[in-house]
Amino acid sequence: MIPYYENLREEEKEEVTQSIQLLYKQTFLLERKFEKKSGRFQFSRDFRICDKHLEFIRSYFAISGISVIENSQIGVIYLQGENLIGEKLPKLATLYLLTLKLIYDEHMESVSTSVNIYTKLSDIHEKLANYRLLKKQPSVTEVKRTITLLKKYQIVEPLDTLEDFNGNSQIIIYPCINVVLLGDDARALLESFNGGEEDDDESEI
Repeated sequence: MIPYYENLREEEKEEVTQSIQLLYKQTFLLERKFEKKSGRFQFSRDFRICDKHLEFIRSYFAISGISVIENSQIGVIYLQGENLIGEKLPKLATLYLLTLKLIYDEHMESVSTSVNIYTKLSDIHEKLANYRLLKKQPSVTEVKRTITLLKKYQIVEPLDTLEDFNGNSQIIIYPCINVVLLGDDARALLESFNGGEEDDDESEI
């Protein structure tokens, strides 16, 4: 029996359980996410619940050696720890992730007033081409699969439906990208890919 949890109302117990499950599943919780229906950023109910019960959730994950960190500057609650089991990323997803970090940093250096950055699929491919890493255009299926995977981890939000996705489609880069890796690390990793074989290398997120 856990006193804090048992003293909650049934509705709150369910909310806390869902928050824990969601955080473990996707690693990051954003304070504000883009809502396509309204075309605006809305405060996240999941983030609010997690923030309300943050100390209890921290204690819960600490048992497994996992830290729950809140970065109020960028509005992200996320998990960190050696005991986390990362998902294997295919090479294209890894390249997209690294490139998105560079694009994000470039926009932030231009004194952006928002922690959420807009880009396009063509911008990602152009930067990869500059690093000589895009030897051939990925298939539509590969692109959709990659964007879906990065969306799962709150890294990006495509503004168009995946059925209509193309080079001009806009993508929001969420601030979670900042806690995945540093800009210098992204550049170094991209350069390490340069000149390598086009294979099925994988990394973890």
